Amino acid sequence: NPVLLQNVGEVIDQAINPILRKSYTVQGGQKLIKFNDKYLTFNENFRLYITTKMTNPHYPPEVSSKTTIVNFALKQDGLQAQLLGIIVRKEKPSLEEQKDELVLTIARNKRTLIDLDNEILRLLNESRGSLLEDDELFATLQKSRQTSILVKESLSNAEVTEVEIDMARQEYQPAAERASILFFVLMDMSKIDPMYVFSLAAYILLFTQSIERSPKHQIVAERIRNINDYHTYAMYKNTCRGLFEKHKLLFSIHMTAQILSKAGRLVEEEYNFILKGGIVVDKQGQPPNPSPGWINEQSWDNITELDKVPGFHGIIDSFESTAKAWHVWYATTTPETEDLVGEWNDKLTDFQKICVVRCLRADRVSFCLTQFIINALGPRYVEPPVLDLKVTFEESLAQTPLIFVLSPGVDPTQSLLTLAEQTKMSSRMFSLSLGQGQAPVATKMIMDGIRDGNWVFLANCHLSLSWMPTLDKIIATMQTMKLHKRFRLWLSSSPHPDFPISILQTGIKMTTEPPRGIKANMKRLYNNVNEANFDLATDSPKYKKLLFALCFFHTILLERKKFLQLGWNVIYSFNDSDFEVSESLLLLYLNEYDETPWGALKYLIAGVNYGGHVTDDWDRRLLTTYINQFYCDDALKISKYRLSSLPNYFIPLEGDLQSYLDQIQQFPNFDKSEAFGQHPNADIASLIGETRLLFDTLVSMQVQTATSAGESKESKVLKLANDIFLSTPDLLNYEQTAKLIGLNRMPLEVVLLQEIERYNDLLRRMKRHLLDVQRGIKGLVVMSTELEDIYQSIFDGRVPLAWLKAYASEKPLAAWSRDLVFRIEHFAQWARSLRPPTLFWLAAYTFPTGFITAVLQTSARTTRTPIDELGWDFYVFVEEDAAAARIVREGGGVYVRNLYLEGAGWLRKSQCLCDPSPMELVTPMPVIHFRPVEQLKKRARGVYACPSYYYPQRAGSYVIAVDLKAGTEKADYWIKRGTALLLSLSL
Repeated sequence: NPVLLQNVGEVIDQAINPILRKSYTVQGGQKLIKFNDKYLTFNENFRLYITTKMTNPHYPPEVSSKTTIVNFALKQDGLQAQLLGIIVRKEKPSLEEQKDELVLTIARNKRTLIDLDNEILRLLNESRGSLLEDDELFATLQKSRQTSILVKESLSNAEVTEVEIDMARQEYQPAAERASILFFVLMDMSKIDPMYVFSLAAYILLFTQSIERSPKHQIVAERIRNINDYHTYAMYKNTCRGLFEKHKLLFSIHMTAQILSKAGRLVEEEYNFILKGGIVVDKQGQPPNPSPGWINEQSWDNITELDKVPGFHGIIDSFESTAKAWHVWYATTTPETEDLVGEWNDKLTDFQKICVVRCLRADRVSFCLTQFIINALGPRYVEPPVLDLKVTFEESLAQTPLIFVLSPGVDPTQSLLTLAEQTKMSSRMFSLSLGQGQAPVATKMIMDGIRDGNWVFLANCHLSLSWMPTLDKIIATMQTMKLHKRFRLWLSSSPHPDFPISILQTGIKMTTEPPRGIKANMKRLYNNVNEANFDLATDSPKYKKLLFALCFFHTILLERKKFLQLGWNVIYSFNDSDFEVSESLLLLYLNEYDETPWGALKYLIAGVNYGGHVTDDWDRRLLTTYINQFYCDDALKISKYRLSSLPNYFIPLEGDLQSYLDQIQQFPNFDKSEAFGQHPNADIASLIGETRLLFDTLVSMQVQTATSAGESKESKVLKLANDIFLSTPDLLNYEQTAKLIGLNRMPLEVVLLQEIERYNDLLRRMKRHLLDVQRGIKGLVVMSTELEDIYQSIFDGRVPLAWLKAYASEKPLAAWSRDLVFRIEHFAQWARSLRPPTLFWLAAYTFPTGFITAVLQTSARTTRTPIDELGWDFYVFVEEDAAAARIVREGGGVYVRNLYLEGAGWLRKSQCLCDPSPMELVTPMPVIHFRPVEQLKKRARGVYACPSYYYPQRAGSYVIAVDLKAGTEKADYWIKRGTALLLSLSL
């Protein structure tokens, strides 16, 4: 008997391996196969079928070689034909019925001809005498000839009629094509989040509803336009409720690009440039940068590559001849709304202008793309509808599970309870938080709900993944059962790749996210404040002031994450329960003590409650800084105590609960960076980070085989792989260096050998991968999964993950390759001369903390001081790097170059921190002397302990804290700015 295994993932159970391999043995003339520790008789007619609902599964060669893989995935042309049938059946049912009848007639006629041919062949085969004397054969031939003539005439007429019908049906082709494009846009979304899975059946139902509900019109072209407009927005609206906020703009961009691309209104090469920018591996033929003061290396790479795109030839000359005019345009707050320099403003289309903005002002590209969507589809595609839980419930059926996709800090339970009250279902709602041992309870709850018409809410499904296959079967059974019409199954889960695809396809998905902005969050918190506590506290005025400060503290912690690495080193899921516990502690301690117990409050709220989430020491310092600002004597003594440098945010005068809500209503709708203690540049840095993430995600969704210029993907990767291979440095000579150093090695010499070893491993890996990729493209070797990843990374301009194992970096592939050459040269010079560099480049070290420790060890040996008694003294040079290198070294330690200051500027003459200039996101630092000294017991005043990080992603990349003069501001000022030193940048 054949066996069917359904809904299998990418991992095939090892138990069926003997069957896949057909590894049987013959005993007594019987074939036996070992399965599940038993020997079973193997029948040659046995067949095993395995199906998966995964859209793009990746099976390793060992599975592929043992099975026959058949791709039944729907293609765009096939779906288009299916949707065309649906629309014609709705719009012109007689035409579609005629088409169906014709298809059957043509099939029957063709079958008749085949049957006649087969009958003649049978008679010829069975005939034993003369063919001319076989009366039956002669009669059959006569009949066949007559039937064949009639059938062929009928077939010919039917095919002519079919062509006429198809031409009439083709009028509705644009609507079917648009709907087909939109479905595959939905399919692409699954590449960015495992919960973004959509069902074809649900999509066809939505399309059918769009046909029925869209405005009617006698003119077919107008009718098609109405269907397209209605269905496009219906699909957008339905999809947005299941998308996280950060992916809604991305969804609109991808949808718009696909629609315009199919209509021939989007130049692929220009769109690819916006997503990937310019990739320059070999800089030898590149024109020199005319204005390195404000055009950084990555921007100039973009400009020189843009010059090669049709329509942009000559833009390099424009930057060389009119650099000042371009600088004025670059320095404006919103360059996308300003005219471009010279002829370029009239020469370029609106979309082409985005390419220019992409080159120089990545922070403004998202605004350009928003306008691009508005121009192409309309403003409603950049204004996602707010989730209305009641409307979603009314659209659902008893068979349809409703799934909350969770985000950190948000619990949908309260919203669901409110809806239950509105629909008079609160007494029939049963909820259960899933976890160990809850499976039987959950199963019974669902069965009781199906019978009695209850609402069942199963929370945190991601914590009970082992039970999800059982839930999947229950939901599949529900589709064919008779259910109580009031029954609803509500689920909640954090995104997880192992959540069953079929549940996601069957259900309605909704995302839950906290409101954005200080104003919205403060309003939400105050709407949930217990009014009895608010008025009945022992010291009501004190409680009200500190409660307002606590609300602001909670909101600042939540909203600060929008600044990315300048906000928190690690993103934390602070939630409402943190606030509620802190509020209870505040009321308890104020009622208990006459004197305000600042120490206990600050420790319990910031140290224990919120601090329990915090894993990074520098984030904990920031948390302490905020609580010290908001919870102090001045907060109680000073009228309208300011909570930030902006005048809008202060603790209001005492009043009732409504007066505080009225004060919050006066807050700005848009939060300025100063409200958090940040510089306006932090907004720009955050926008650049968001744009980079947007581009990376859009690139991962692309399926591209050729550029518009006709260059295939393979030839492009082949060229890039060869360029990178040729520019990759030779291996460093470890054996010779180790021999020259000898056995008596100093700590820094040990570091040198370790670094040579690590870089040689990387270079060997790179050269092997680059050669194998080129051979794989030429068909000389098999492309393994690893080689496929490297192939795709090279095409996307990303550094392959296999190479990033050597050291962390955010640089694009071209910049990373050039940076690697400089790193190797740093150690090659040291290895050749055995003389340490005059100026050390800390970013070149794959393990910089090891280098720092080696410097301390060297000093400890020289001064005969225990290493744990040594600390650091730092001196920042006034001179430029070249001049600093000529200064005679005294006092030991090392001189470090190429550090970058983020979140602040640097006054070279005063040797202290200052506010950065507009658009100055990072500031190159002068040479810094790292000098080991005996540890001081107290840190000098007016000094900021500035953490340094290996690269812009700060989590887990901390190196050392460098003392810098704080200038006119206190250290707290720079702590809130997120000021830090970076060893390397992302460009």
